[in-house]
Amino acid sequence: MKIFHRARHRPSATWRQTTDRAFTLIGDGRYEDAGALLVMAADLEPWLSDSWFNLALLHKFRRDWEQARVAGLRAVALLDRDHGAPDWWNLGITATALQDWPLARRAWQAYGLKLSAGAGAPDAPVRLDLGTTPVRLSPEGESEVVWGRRLDPARVEVLSIPLPSSGRRWGEVVLHDGAPHGERVANGTAYPVFDEIELWAPSPVPTYVVLLQAATEADRDALERLVAEAGYAAEDWTSSVRLLCRACSESRMATDDGRTVHHDPHDDGDAAHPGHLSHLSQAGGELGWQTERECGIAAPAGLVRLLLDRWVAAAPATRAYRDVEEVC
Repeated sequence: MKIFHRARHRPSATWRQTTDRAFTLIGDGRYEDAGALLVMAADLEPWLSDSWFNLALLHKFRRDWEQARVAGLRAVALLDRDHGAPDWWNLGITATALQDWPLARRAWQAYGLKLSAGAGAPDAPVRLDLGTTPVRLSPEGESEVVWGRRLDPARVEVLSIPLPSSGRRWGEVVLHDGAPHGERVANGTAYPVFDEIELWAPSPVPTYVVLLQAATEADRDALERLVAEAGYAAEDWTSSVRLLCRACSESRMATDDGRTVHHDPHDDGDAAHPGHLSHLSQAGGELGWQTERECGIAAPAGLVRLLLDRWVAAAPATRAYRDVEEVC
């Protein structure tokens, strides 16, 4: 192969062995050692786009966005196809992390996405109507799958109220990866679950936990409605939180809306003799409604008790609350 010839060729056995070893080290979290091997691979095959794509991936894993942009640009310069290459998608994530919006637009369009005129000015953040999707917060720690609004192919605004263990808040925007890790099925539709890469924009709105006494579902719904009308959010964690092992979390799972019956796949019980892992929502009918509810509220400190007091005042015979605590 001539040194300036970019024709596609099969990489050498040494390149493949070096790259395979590097990704084994990446899997073990040994990024520095992996980086040395991937640099070696790039020296062996400098005109191979995969050499630079792999380096760009490594820099993404390390959150070294400047280096990821450099390697990503070299990767796409060596591509031999117009659309659909993951190199462009990876570069789009990198550009979004750096808020390099002209490059982000170029990357998404080169991948094959159509950006309408409403996607914003060239130097403004990309804004697309991509609907809602589940996202896995803090995937390397106390991970939690929540729902959010997709702002573009790499960012999600969190609409659920995350548990405090995730370290995330309602209204935050997280940067997420492009490869889905599992699915959630809601109303018969499967949605891919994307893993958070990092926090892109924090939220100033704190999270509170409160114990409610709600005699009926309607009482609980009234609080969620009242808080939403004030521009914030309340979520009945007693109904919405479902504990899953990692294997189940990363598979295809039905979402829990608090109104259906779910059976844990690790439980060997049945409807007549449920095992200790069986999950039956309170609205499912078998267990009946529990009046004490653990509720998360995302709202400013001065507004939380005011909203709770208004909620109780509307029906004091069936509503009460206690133990209001800021948790995130």
